[in-house]
Amino acid sequence: MKFKFWGVRGSIPSPGPRTVRYGGNTTCIEVRTDNDTLLIIDAGTGIFPLAQALVAAPQRPIEANILITHSHWDHIHGLPFFSPLFVRGSKVCLYGAADSETGKGIEHVMGVQLQYSYFPVGEAEMSATLSARTLQVGESVLVGDATVRNTVMSHPVTNLGYRIDCNGKSLFFSGDYEPPASPSSGSAAVDELVRGVDALVIDCSYTREEYPSKIGWGHGTFDSAIAMALRCGARRLLCTHHEPTRGDDELEAVFADVMARHAGALGGLEVRLAYEGLEVTL
Repeated sequence: MKFKFWGVRGSIPSPGPRTVRYGGNTTCIEVRTDNDTLLIIDAGTGIFPLAQALVAAPQRPIEANILITHSHWDHIHGLPFFSPLFVRGSKVCLYGAADSETGKGIEHVMGVQLQYSYFPVGEAEMSATLSARTLQVGESVLVGDATVRNTVMSHPVTNLGYRIDCNGKSLFFSGDYEPPASPSSGSAAVDELVRGVDALVIDCSYTREEYPSKIGWGHGTFDSAIAMALRCGARRLLCTHHEPTRGDDELEAVFADVMARHAGALGGLEVRLAYEGLEVTL
């Protein structure tokens, strides 16, 4: 199994000269299983360049399984621009939780975005076969040769963290996540699903100094991510959802400070900043 980052910024796309090295697109991760089943975690603006790559590739038909962590704009606003939706013969299945406000299924996310008030092309005009599966919390589903499980992460709306297992290798992506004040208060289910994972990809929006003024916003810190990785025995930690006001130089500076403070305590844990184009093989 392998995965590739197509978008690593949080909250709002942040293109420009200050974000060239790590990228300005919002969250999107491509996952390829051992039998080449395509799973896509989140549909931020990073899904647009991914879509262009898929359409340009010779493989046909395109079959994609899109796992939505939650419905905030930065995790779904690239969805209408996913080109395979307009390619005849393509199959796209959308997975996610029910909308907590309306109780409607995950297809509601697509339906709202494709209202003509917001986007000029409706679902009826798409050539692909589009399906949706609303997931129950804790449900396990088989997608190709991968098993996908979920748990609710702490965030202002229902946010599913996903664990993908394939032939003994595993990936967990938190989506947006603000850890509880103490590991014992509400994080047992999260820790259990993360335990022993080969790669933990997690929201590291803030530094520990910035966090006190952001409490309740639904995002984590570099320090809380490292603590979770060590507590749960993750083998790799990839820090993502980079703060949109933080340019590449600032991002590297805060990361260097965090790594210096944790030097000697990481054991065999590999910690990296995620960037657009980074591909990891498990």
